Amino acid sequence: MAVEHPRYPRAPFRTPSASGFLYAGLTVDPPRVPLVRASAERDDAVEACAQVARALTERPDVLRARVFEAVLMPPLKGAPRFDVTMLVETDGPESLDAVRAAADFGTLGADLVMPAVNPARIGDTEDPADGVYLFNHFVAEDGDAGVRVWEDLAGWYTAVLGVDNSLPLRALEPSRFAFVNYARLPGGAAAFLLGQLVRPGFHRFVRRRLREHGMAALPILYRPA
Repeated sequence: MAVEHPRYPRAPFRTPSASGFLYAGLTVDPPRVPLVRASAERDDAVEACAQVARALTERPDVLRARVFEAVLMPPLKGAPRFDVTMLVETDGPESLDAVRAAADFGTLGADLVMPAVNPARIGDTEDPADGVYLFNHFVAEDGDAGVRVWEDLAGWYTAVLGVDNSLPLRALEPSRFAFVNYARLPGGAAAFLLGQLVRPGFHRFVRRRLREHGMAALPILYRPA
């Protein structure tokens, strides 16, 4: 249960999604600097993922399959280097094994394949289905407790930065990340990151709460491929 902070209202949560999710991350040609530039190798990987995504959407148990290409990768210690990702939504968690086998992520060269469910959500991340997207990778010893911390912090993002959607993906099996938050941003990638850094509440409230709970947030920003 999210706790209302005296300065930030509780985020407007809605009923969690009943879907199952497969989040796949590929390290193809990550940049040495935060800004991601064009890469022929990455273009080839995106096209290969897009072909798999198109084939998956023909299945009756797949609701959508999307491919994303990184645009900004903050240089944070321990952060993944996934410059290409795929997110597949199925008709329920019971379909994840079959869809995962059909996708054959190993052939794509995926470094991470994370089956997940959605424990809480805000708005609709898929409407509209364009813009800049955040995949925020959370490290936490206890994933369920970590999601509760995220719920407490979400009100800062909705009230201060105007984020009106968010879909945390809670890992169903042991994973490098306890959960990955998926959100469509209200503006550009650099504006979002700068908007956090220049606000004292980000350091005094958001980062402090993460430290208190032994958590780390490792964001990468993407655009639909």
